[in-house]
Amino acid sequence: MEKVPMTAEGHAALDAELKRLKLVERPAVIAAISEARAHGDLSENAEYHAAKERQSFIEGRVAELEDKLARAQIIDTTRLSGSTVKFGAFVRVLDEDTEAEHTYRIVGEDEADVNEGKVSITSPLARALIGKEEGDVVEVAAPGGSRSLEILKVHWR
Repeated sequence: MEKVPMTAEGHAALDAELKRLKLVERPAVIAAISEARAHGDLSENAEYHAAKERQSFIEGRVAELEDKLARAQIIDTTRLSGSTVKFGAFVRVLDEDTEAEHTYRIVGEDEADVNEGKVSITSPLARALIGKEEGDVVEVAAPGGSRSLEILKVHWR
């Protein structure tokens, strides 16, 4: 069974979503199915079919979250330090082509959000940065072409 690396914050977010699905969404969709059944003929009942489809989505997501949480490897990033890029690190880089600076945090797959600067450990960017140190220049194969990034700072919070 392959472990799923994540931060404590990522684990808490997945756990909260699982609880919401089980305690709020699941009972709501069951009530919607019961109400739709009361309307009669199920073969032409759009409300019933929509509620059953929603139920299927919820049950699938619940199973997926339970699996990921069971395989979770929570990495305590507060105990990590150093100048080498690894899981949980905040990395400030300089794009050598555009001269733009960006700060990224290496996180688990389910935590990734580019708008917040969080990149998945499995992304091409994170794979290029892992193991490198301040001052190193890395080449990242991006959809818009190869990018050259200089690591300016590796820090931890």
